Amino acid sequence: MFNEVKSWQVRSAGTEQNARIKVTEGHIGWADVIFVMEKKHKRRIEDKFGSVVRQKRVICLEIPDDYEFMDEELIELLESRVSDYFPLTEDY
Repeated sequence: MFNEVKSWQVRSAGTEQNARIKVTEGHIGWADVIFVMEKKHKRRIEDKFGSVVRQKRVICLEIPDDYEFMDEELIELLESRVSDYFPLTEDY
């Protein structure tokens, strides 16, 4: 959903076993900033990618991971919480 922000390059990946795209060391290495929805997601990537992820800024958005894909309420929460760290441009 953040692909439309012109000055950002984004990727999405999950930490769950059943995630369509699972986070990899390549994702971690590529990222300047990593957003996670819950603390358990942060712990999982720290456990799996320790030394690589320690050099990154990981931000927990404190959003329960119990929404359906592209749920309108989830989108609003993500936009609000992410914009606390990086303002969305007017073009978004």
